[in-house]
Amino acid sequence: MSISQTVQSGDWKGEKHVPVIHVEDQVAAGQDVEIKVSIGDEIQHPNELEHHIVWIKVFFKSEDGKFPVEIADFNFSAHGEDGLKTEPTGVTKVKLEKSGTVHVLSYCNIHGLWENSKDVKVK
Repeated sequence: MSISQTVQSGDWKGEKHVPVIHVEDQVAAGQDVEIKVSIGDEIQHPNELEHHIVWIKVFFKSEDGKFPVEIADFNFSAHGEDGLKTEPTGVTKVKLEKSGTVHVLSYCNIHGLWENSKDVKVK
């Protein structure tokens, strides 16, 4: 079995593990584009030692690109220790010159790998 067969997806409005991608559908070439990713926008994901999001990775693949390029990597280390909890959310900025797709992977310590993607048009 390849790792791609273990990646799960779904509608983030009904599944608490699917990464949510907050980015405009159309952006201007060469301008700062904010990409926010999160888990549990509609249905809160637990953030406890026993069940938590470990990391989120953000990639961009241009329309004519061969491979996606990793643009951000968010690791979440506190899950209730000493009263501290990190929320599975990250924000990054990027300048895009070409249209393409934002791909996001996340990892839950119990339920494994999850993915989502969103197309972005550069005008």
